[in-house]
Amino acid sequence: MNIDFYCGENIEFSKFEDLFNYFGKKIEKELNLKDNLFLEVNIINNEEIHKINLEYRNIDRVTDVISFAFNDHVDGEISLISPEINFLGEIFISSERAKEQAKEIGNSFEREMCFLFVHGCLHLLGYDHMKPEDEEIMFGIQRKIFEGENL
Repeated sequence: MNIDFYCGENIEFSKFEDLFNYFGKKIEKELNLKDNLFLEVNIINNEEIHKINLEYRNIDRVTDVISFAFNDHVDGEISLISPEINFLGEIFISSERAKEQAKEIGNSFEREMCFLFVHGCLHLLGYDHMKPEDEEIMFGIQRKIFEGENL
């Protein structure tokens, strides 16, 4: 999995590039994926993710992670899938919301950020949790990926 990583000017978040690459490899292994997958990850703040949530999802509140899958085919759109390169899409993670959630549930900030990354990646790969049976599949994959991890 090839990740373009953006955290703006905030050097504090640069450590997540290595962690996300590590978990990207775990996702590839767990799902038996090819190595021609590309995605972009953006670490942003609550204000920015609120704007994105409102503009693109018409939801007027802060959220933790938003994924924009580029492989969701819509009639008339050009496909971004090719045998050589498969650009999955973009993930936006609110570091502020991740810190809040980590504190609320007793996780480390690092674990919460990695969880949100994995969750976002699974959405880009077509997994969803709208129906109970889909949630069971997606959350089961997340549990397997974090099994034995000590963050």
